[in-house]
This record gives sequence, structure tokens and C-alpha cells, in this order.
Amino acid sequence: MHYLVVDLTHGGVKIAVSIAKKGKTVHAVDIYNTINTIDSKMMEVYNIDVIDFDDLAKLKGDICVIAPVHLPLTSDEIRKYNPDLNYTFMTHHEAVGKLLEDWGRDIAKIEITGVKGKTSSAFMLKEILIDENPLILSSLGAILYNDKKELILKKDISITPANIKETIDLAHKVSNPICSMAPGEVNDELYSSAIFESSLGACGIGDVGLLTNIAEDYPIAKNRSSASRAKSQIFMCNTVVCQKESFDKYYSNIKHQKANTFSLSDENANLYVKDVSYSLDETAIDIIYSNVKTINGNVKSGEISVKTFAPGPHHVSNVLGVVLTSICLEIEHEKIIKGLEKYIGITGRTNKKMIGNNIVIEEINPGINTQAIKESINMIENLDDYHVAVGGDYGITCEEIDEEKVTAFLDTLECSLILTGDVGRSISKKTSKSHIFIESCNDCYDLAVKDGKNLLFIYRSDYSKVSQR
Repeated sequence: MHYLVVDLTHGGVKIAVSIAKKGKTVHAVDIYNTINTIDSKMMEVYNIDVIDFDDLAKLKGDICVIAPVHLPLTSDEIRKYNPDLNYTFMTHHEAVGKLLEDWGRDIAKIEITGVKGKTSSAFMLKEILIDENPLILSSLGAILYNDKKELILKKDISITPANIKETIDLAHKVSNPICSMAPGEVNDELYSSAIFESSLGACGIGDVGLLTNIAEDYPIAKNRSSASRAKSQIFMCNTVVCQKESFDKYYSNIKHQKANTFSLSDENANLYVKDVSYSLDETAIDIIYSNVKTINGNVKSGEISVKTFAPGPHHVSNVLGVVLTSICLEIEHEKIIKGLEKYIGITGRTNKKMIGNNIVIEEINPGINTQAIKESINMIENLDDYHVAVGGDYGITCEEIDEEKVTAFLDTLECSLILTGDVGRSISKKTSKSHIFIESCNDCYDLAVKDGKNLLFIYRSDYSKVSQR
């Protein structure tokens, strides 16, 4: 059997090396020509043959092609290079799932995917599972919490499936110099829970797979597939939690024995809101749940009330997914309630802070789109007290922001509008609404203080890039 790992840009090197370490014959195609010297040397050490698709003509027998879900080639297009080979096809997610199938049998494992809310959900779950020393891969980095102390394993790491394996490997190398804790300070039981965020699907290793939403079903693989199709891999997990509206629209034909749904308003969901009282500081949510299928094969029904940082409906939806995930794991109510009470938002996503006497609400996210901007603005009760700053960077995610839709929405607002960054510059040329353009996003904060205004700062970027300005 030959293995062909396609796409070395999005984690393919890690997958190829991991398979080669098992004594398999591995080839690789660097379709974006991005492989660096270190990775090239590593693959040479493990006898991984970097080839072009044309070189498939030289091979015979069976071949397993491992490619990302967003590969801009179909399986039929790959077969054409050598129709005589006996092909099987596997996604990067499935390959990582196979590599990790014997890992973590005694660990509570959660995989998270969705269009919005993945990182926030991961860190709410971190607070709930803090006593279980959670290991986390998120868009904010690979992090291990041991005795409630944070060990940063790697900051700049993407949420591709291969980096789940990378995060696990890093957790067993806590002497890494970038870690904030010496090896002697780490408990013998390194971690007993794991939370993995994934951008376009899941590996199927989760005891619970959480699909936050399909807020926008954007195209991938040069319009040959879609986000909803890629994220359907979450149903490979043992137990699944999914927003009901997304489940009904995209996944109602999927049969899964332990699929559970949540909703802000649909009482046919397994978990829904009975009552909610919004606040920029602490939102109170009364929740009803029924017939929830757990990881242990039990069925749970009941009520729970929680208070946490969730200033808008989209934040509350994230809370519901987290609560349902926790119930599926059979976590007691007290731990869920206390964990969510400790959650105050996360720097680099949604959070509230004060600059002097001015309130600053930050919504910094690489996936900001029109709907996210609408939801962020709608959570502010009185816009007269705020400057609303909107902007961001290009090239943050595979899908770019739809500036025409954003502009059309902003034109309907009655507020003090600031446009900033590269995205803001482009929108400023299209909008008919009166606004201020500010080149540097940091200057938006200075203007709010100068004018004695609160600030709603909505910015499409990685937080690391904003914080470096």
C-alpha cells in the first residue's frame, strides 16, 4: 500500500511523517509549493518521496490518497494521472483520527467546529473542565492548563487537523523553552481532558463533537464543496451536539444515535432557552433540556440556570452549545454553573474592558462577516453613547469578507461610525454613510477617550496582529 499525502501547507508534513514512522511507504505532493527547508529535511529523514501528480504513473497497486477537505481537485481528477491504481481516499481529518484512534481512552475529549463561536466555546469549556487539566488547541494557540496554571505550548498554530496531533505531541514536551512553567511544576497527571477546535470538520476522536452553527455556508475547494459539507465530519464523533437550526437545514438526513440539538427558541430542540436577561456584564439564562443522549448511553432531562458573559444572542447560543456538551459528558450542574461564572470573555474574541470611564466592547475575530457585525451592533442598547469602529485585515481566512453586504448594512445605521484598517479603507470608498476613517485601529481607542464615548470595536483579524500594532 502506498500513501499519498496531498497539500503540505495545511498540516500535510505532520501527517506524512506520522504515517512514515509506522513503517508505511509515503509520498507527498506540495501543491502550493510552500515546503520549507526544515520540513523538506524531515521528510527526507523518513524517506518520504515528494512527487508531482504526474509521478503517479510510475506507481502500481493500492494507494490511499490523503487530502484536505478544501482540496481544489476532485478524486476523479487525481485518478486520471494513473487509472490503473486501486484508489482509496481519506481526508486529513480522517487520517489524524486513524493516527489517534488508540490515544486518550481515559480522557474526556471534545472536538469543536462551526462557522462562528468555536474559540469562545472552547474557553467556556476550559473553565468548566479546569479541574481536569484541559489540553486545548484553538485559534489562540496550543495550551495546557495544569493545576489551573497556563502552559503555552505554541502560540502561532493553526486549527488544521494535523495540529491536533501536534498539540498532543507538544504536551509531552513541557520542557519546551516557550512554556511558562518548568517541568518540575507539572503534575504527574498531565491532562485528563482535551478540547480541540477545528476549522473545517472533525477527526472523529471526540467523545462529544460540538457544531456551534453554520451561520454562513461559504464555498470551499473552488466552489466544489461547502463549509456545511466539510463540517459534517463532526458526526463521526461518539456523541454530537449541534445547533438545531443548522441541523435541520443541513444535516436532517444524517442518522446518528447520539445527536443532540440546542436552540435559542425552538422548543423541539433537546436544549433551549426558557428565559434570558441580557447584560453587558453578566447575562442570566434559564435553560430546559430533555432526552439528551450522553456519552455513557444515558438519557438526561432537567433544568439549569447559568450566569455568564454573553452580551448578545449569538453569545448565548454559544453558551447553550457548551452547556449541552457538558450535560452529554455528564458533568454535574454545579461545575457547569461555576465554570460559566468564571468566564468573562477572551482577549482576542469578545470581551469587555474599561479605559478610564469609557466602556470598550471588543469583537476581534478572523471570521467577522456581515451577520457577525449585525449581531455585535444589536447587542448595544443605546448606540448614541458609542463610537462604532468597523474594519480589519485581508488574507486572514480562506473566505474573504463580503464588502458589498457589509456596506449595505452600515448604510442603514444611525450611529457614529469609524472605519479602520485595510477592510475599513475599502468600505469607506463604497459607503454613502458619514464616517471617520482611521488608518491605525489603535487610534480608535484614543478617539473614543478624547470624545468621552464608549467604543464598540469590531475588527476582522487575528488578535496577535492587532496587539502588535
